[in-house]
Amino acid sequence: MHRVTVMTRRGCSACERAERDVERICAELGVPWSAVDVDADQEHRAEYGDRVPVILVDDAEHGYWAVEEDRLRGALA
Repeated sequence: MHRVTVMTRRGCSACERAERDVERICAELGVPWSAVDVDADQEHRAEYGDRVPVILVDDAEHGYWAVEEDRLRGALA
């Protein structure tokens, strides 16, 4: 089973859109997902801070700044 993580930040409107998109897509496909605030961890902030939201599939970077729905669905199929 796949797992999706959205690396996000409070107050980020693009992050909020990405979380809504991921939530909808994952619900339709029965895939678990979570959101992680990059500012809660120094290593996450250093790795992802200037590119949020970042979408991870199975802990591997899948994309950033926006959810590419067809591509995400393909990765989760």
